[in-house]
Amino acid sequence: MRRPALLLLALCAAGARGLYFHIGETEKRCFIEEIPDETMVIGNYRTQMWDKQKEVFLPSTPGLGMHVEVKDPEGKVVLSRQYGSEGRFTFTSHTPGDHQICLHSNSTRMALFAGGRLRVHLDIQVGEHANNYPEIAAKDKLTELQLRARQLLDQVEQIQKEQDYQRYREERFRLTSESTNQRVLWWSIAQTVILILTGIWQMRHLKSFFEAKKLV
Repeated sequence: MRRPALLLLALCAAGARGLYFHIGETEKRCFIEEIPDETMVIGNYRTQMWDKQKEVFLPSTPGLGMHVEVKDPEGKVVLSRQYGSEGRFTFTSHTPGDHQICLHSNSTRMALFAGGRLRVHLDIQVGEHANNYPEIAAKDKLTELQLRARQLLDQVEQIQKEQDYQRYREERFRLTSESTNQRVLWWSIAQTVILILTGIWQMRHLKSFFEAKKLV
């Protein structure tokens, strides 16, 4: 199996990102999302298979499956599941940091795709952008004003989570900087001690040399 290609997706203010990419047989494609803790993430994807005869991507690929795997910053598997050619996956983060989202096809089960190309359309929504507000309004029978208030509350909650995550990153960066500075300090002290000891050894060696030659 080919080594997974890692693509970095930085979270933006919109909280959602849509893209498409191409993969080959048994190829895995991974993405990295920076996600605060206790944040819901929804991914929607759709696949198109390359038709070698018509030289176009087919609008649908029935019978083809996609495997989705999500790992948290500690390497623990949050989600690992087989889906169809078009689907939706959801998960909730419990650890802040970089989450790895990997997708690959079950192309070895499908002779038509073997050795071919596949186009995957992927849309990842994070936080309150993952909520389906029309569905929430219909389910809870909310008025337009109540729905707007619900959206604002969700946005404030997501902003709070983002601020907590930024403080978490700053704390990690500060600890790393302090650790690095401490190591540099001890290394400088060690170098100074080595230079002093080397100088003392050289002076004693030269003194012994001059005494042996009866120059002193």
